[in-house]
Amino acid sequence: MVVFDLGGVLIGWDPARAFLPAFSGDKEATRSFLNDVDFESWNMEQDRGRSWIEAERNFRENHPQYAHIIGQYHDNFDISITGAIAGTVSILERLHAANIPLYAITNWAADTFETTRKNYPFMDLFRDIVVSGEEHQVKPDPEIYQVLLQRNDLKAEDCVFIDDNQHNVDGARRVGMHAIHFTSPEALESALESLLRIQLSAGNSVG
Repeated sequence: MVVFDLGGVLIGWDPARAFLPAFSGDKEATRSFLNDVDFESWNMEQDRGRSWIEAERNFRENHPQYAHIIGQYHDNFDISITGAIAGTVSILERLHAANIPLYAITNWAADTFETTRKNYPFMDLFRDIVVSGEEHQVKPDPEIYQVLLQRNDLKAEDCVFIDDNQHNVDGARRVGMHAIHFTSPEALESALESLLRIQLSAGNSVG
């Protein structure tokens, strides 16, 4: 079994793009804003299932000087999605052709995940996708990996987990999964061939 992360592995995501209009396209000012408000921590609570109404209220209370800006993230979310990562999608498709069971665990808000999912047909290759916003659990907490394992009657030691975040990779290993830190499609292909003993680049034949 191979278990994929989505954002940063199969789908590109750059939240700064959603805020660029508010800063007249100034990338440096936008990045400074994201750092000032600790956007990563704030957004993690959306991934954990917090409602947008509550999120925006929390943001306005903590960062009133930016109160007029935060709504643009939800309004412009589609702009933050930069498209499929073609090399990894190719690997996913070849794994599917080789009859390798495929699953996913993603830290993603439930509503924006559903709207994004419709744009990427390769999502249908997964037997199950665990979405943090639906489960109110996030990686690297062990509970979200257990959701996948228990819901699909899987053994951790039979799974190879892939994520671009080292903390999430470490979390998977703590529950007993094999795990690969994603850095590029090329490196991922090599690591998977080694772990699965499958030649992805030559006919999908299992060794």
